[in-house]
Amino acid sequence: MEPELPAEASLARDAARGDRSAFARIVELRKRAVFRLCLSLLRDQEEARDAAQETFVRAWGAIGTYDPAQPFAPWLLRIARNHCIDLVRRRLPPARRVELDAGDADEVHRLEIEDLDARRADEQLERAEAASTLGVAVAALPANYREVIHLFHLEHMSYKEIAATMEVPIGTVMTWLYRARAKLREALDRGDRRDRKSQP
Repeated sequence: MEPELPAEASLARDAARGDRSAFARIVELRKRAVFRLCLSLLRDQEEARDAAQETFVRAWGAIGTYDPAQPFAPWLLRIARNHCIDLVRRRLPPARRVELDAGDADEVHRLEIEDLDARRADEQLERAEAASTLGVAVAALPANYREVIHLFHLEHMSYKEIAATMEVPIGTVMTWLYRARAKLREALDRGDRRDRKSQP
C-alpha cells in the first residue's frame, strides 16, 4: 500500500464539497492500489480496470460519508472490494459459490464468496514449474486467503487496516493470514519434493 498521506483527509473533505480537482488527486494517489486489489480478486486485467474505474465513480458519489478521522485507504479499498465481490458472485450460479468460515469457532462473521481456485489447486501446482510455484500457489488460494496475502504482503496494510477493508474482526484477519501461509508452505514443500524426484 502507498504510504498513508495526511493530505488525503483534506483532499477528501474538499472533494466532498464538490472539488473535482481534489478528487482527481485522490485518484492519482490510489489508482494503483485499487487496481491491484481488483486484479487480485477478479483475476482479469480488463475486468480489474473496469472495476477500478467503477470504484472511483462510487467513491466520488459516497465521498461525503468518509470520516476524515479514519484512514482513507481502507475506506476506498472497501468500496473496491465490495464491488469486486458483487462481480464475482454474478459470474456463476449459486451452486458454484461457497460460504467460507470467518475463522475461529466463536466468531460469527461469515463471508459468502466464490472460491475460484481451490478445486484446481493440486492440478495447478502439479503443472507449475519450480520458478513459478509461489505465484501459482497464491493464485490457488481461496479468495479470502488470497486477499489477505495481497493486502498484508503487497499493500503492506496493518491487521487493523485489513480488518477495516474486509469488514471482519482483526482475529479473523490473523486466522486467514496464518492459514494462507500454511497453505503456501505446503504448496512450496510439495514443489520442492517434486523437483527432487525429477532430478537424475
